[in-house]
Amino acid sequence: MLGRGLVKKAAAAAVAAACAIVVVVSLGATEFYALCLVLPPLAAAALTALTFAVIGVVAAVIFAARQDDEPVVEDEPMGLGERAFHLFRQRPILGAVAALAGGFIFLRNPALATMVAAAFTEKPHGRRR
Repeated sequence: MLGRGLVKKAAAAAVAAACAIVVVVSLGATEFYALCLVLPPLAAAALTALTFAVIGVVAAVIFAARQDDEPVVEDEPMGLGERAFHLFRQRPILGAVAALAGGFIFLRNPALATMVAAAFTEKPHGRRR
């Protein structure tokens, strides 16, 4: 099922995030106690905080300045639902206008809404023999 795979991925992401937090806290404690050997505790705490602040700013600048020069080539969407999703993702204003027009058409002809709903929920079929 799709739900189980999604739950497994979310659980794996949560475990990875928890491990990363433990690593960062351990690294900070190690740095603090190492600096306490040569500096007073207040100065060691200030330098530890400064170190992590600099790392955070550098990471933010790197991620903010990163630009994708190459356009991402995606495969052609297979179903009607995927096409609608890509339309909304690529051109949100056009997607919103299409949704409003579709809503107006569905209000005028409810049978059409039933056909479109069936097309969205229909599973793709394999090759027929």
